[in-house]
Amino acid sequence: MRKRLIPCVASTVLLHHEGRLDLERVSSVEVTSEEKDYGIESALVLGETQGWRAAMPGTQTIRLIFDQPQQLRRVSLVFEECELKRTKEFVLRWSLDGGHSFREIVRQQWNFSPPNTIREGEEYQGELSAVTALELIIVPDISGGTARTSLKSLRVS
Repeated sequence: MRKRLIPCVASTVLLHHEGRLDLERVSSVEVTSEEKDYGIESALVLGETQGWRAAMPGTQTIRLIFDQPQQLRRVSLVFEECELKRTKEFVLRWSLDGGHSFREIVRQQWNFSPPNTIREGEEYQGELSAVTALELIIVPDISGGTARTSLKSLRVS
């Protein structure tokens, strides 16, 4: 998988089973940071279960840049937080022009309250054509604490 670290700021479709895009083959990924043993591949590649975790606190960005424009019908996200009580916010956006401008799909907040509420799973369905980039911006704690964010999985169909 091709990968680049980016500064902190806010073709033919290749499918896996269940219609999921083979992100390793059809995209590059940009990420603001990642912990050594929790690389972004762990959240994007089917069969991986560990997930991604940021190396530093604060807002993080994950951006998929598609080699060819894609038609997207579904985006699935899974977040887990087993340690800290906090409110997380994320924004999912898409681009038609390689990431120069974006359109928002969803902006949402979620309260984690371990040990009872530790997992958030979201699925967004629709018809997005000619998508050249998909971006996820995550604010791990809207109160500004020192929490680091993580993502269990990101799947795109």
